[in-house]
Amino acid sequence: MKSFYIFLCLLIFTMVNTINLSAQDQFLLDWDFDTLFDEPPPEEETQSTSTAVTPDTTTVLDSIRRRGFIFDADFRFSVGVSPGYTDYPWSDSFTREMHLDRFITMRSAFTIDAQISNELRVRNTIYFQIPDFKIKLGDFFFDYNINDNVFIRGGKYDLAWGITSNFNFTNLLARVPEGVDGESFILKAEIPIGVGGLQLLALTRLDMLSANPPLPKINDFGYGAKYTLALREADFDFGFFYQEGMPFRSILSIKTTLWNTEFYNEYLLAIDNNFNVSGALNLGFANDYFNGKLSVNAEIFYNGESGSLIYEPETDLWAAGASPFIEGLNFALNLTYRPWDKWSPRIFLRLLYAPMQNSAQLIPGIRLTPLPNLEFYFAIPMALGSKEGYYYDQTKTRIPSYYNERTALPFSVVFMVTLNGGFRFSHNF
Repeated sequence: MKSFYIFLCLLIFTMVNTINLSAQDQFLLDWDFDTLFDEPPPEEETQSTSTAVTPDTTTVLDSIRRRGFIFDADFRFSVGVSPGYTDYPWSDSFTREMHLDRFITMRSAFTIDAQISNELRVRNTIYFQIPDFKIKLGDFFFDYNINDNVFIRGGKYDLAWGITSNFNFTNLLARVPEGVDGESFILKAEIPIGVGGLQLLALTRLDMLSANPPLPKINDFGYGAKYTLALREADFDFGFFYQEGMPFRSILSIKTTLWNTEFYNEYLLAIDNNFNVSGALNLGFANDYFNGKLSVNAEIFYNGESGSLIYEPETDLWAAGASPFIEGLNFALNLTYRPWDKWSPRIFLRLLYAPMQNSAQLIPGIRLTPLPNLEFYFAIPMALGSKEGYYYDQTKTRIPSYYNERTALPFSVVFMVTLNGGFRFSHNF
């Protein structure tokens, strides 16, 4: 009950601070540490060839719908080392036993994006990876347009709700029941309405890619809806999602601009099967300084919902799987500094702090691009504070080629060199 009163106080405080904020058309946050190690090649490095020319008089919509296909081929080679320890090097109980991850991976991705008719589009991505010669299915979905009034997409693909990636509690589609943590298969419909739009969807994490997939049952599916409203003063998202085994959850997200600074504000309300009510909320901002050289993002977040799980997809450093969601009061700070253009250095610092648990995660690092298609990464993910705190067990690294589970390493050093690139071929009929 005490946590709920704290939540109500923070809710009122945050709502007061969001009144009379102005609007923003584009709001993109790229603060997730994982994305710093999994960025796509710059657009200027992608070559495109087309065997057909669209007349100048053709509308943009007709150009998009022209029958044809796009073929993308991407290549990625990574080599690196990541020594880590299961305790702090400065701790009295520190042992010199080191977990040394050495890895060499090579992966190619082939994508076919086909516009079959004005109504039907199909996209399919397949990954080939060594070692172990893994073949993995990426995006595999269809788009169907019904009279420009309803846009349907169904298949295997990623879809996220919410704004922040520090504590993505409003991404209800990433929440999973106990014992379920597979990839998502989604059927959704987008319906434009006025200055906004309605999204309806059904989602399942049933393992449909196995040799003998089980027959889906009603309780294997979750159902949700989200309405987006774009006003001059602010943009709003209202949504809910429910699946058996999880509470009914609804969200409100607000994004706006004030004094050339992007502000965001989000709320969550959860009602479990016993009609217990809990919730969460945040308030954050993002801005660039010194002619765009320094990017700053800060956020305060309070989570009054306990026992929830969130699914995190696989990246170059983290294994895919479900993790417990952090509770209580939390702070986030992200800094990215670009000192000059040569070698495109990107110095970053990420700090997540849970004062009620005396626990923090600190990740300093740098990315360099000394030559075209060649990138160097260096980072030191570490946990600080209490060994009973959240981040001591949740600061984890794992190289996908070698481990099937995450390894908790409160202190580690990551060095990686990546060679990547790609090209595109398109043809219209």
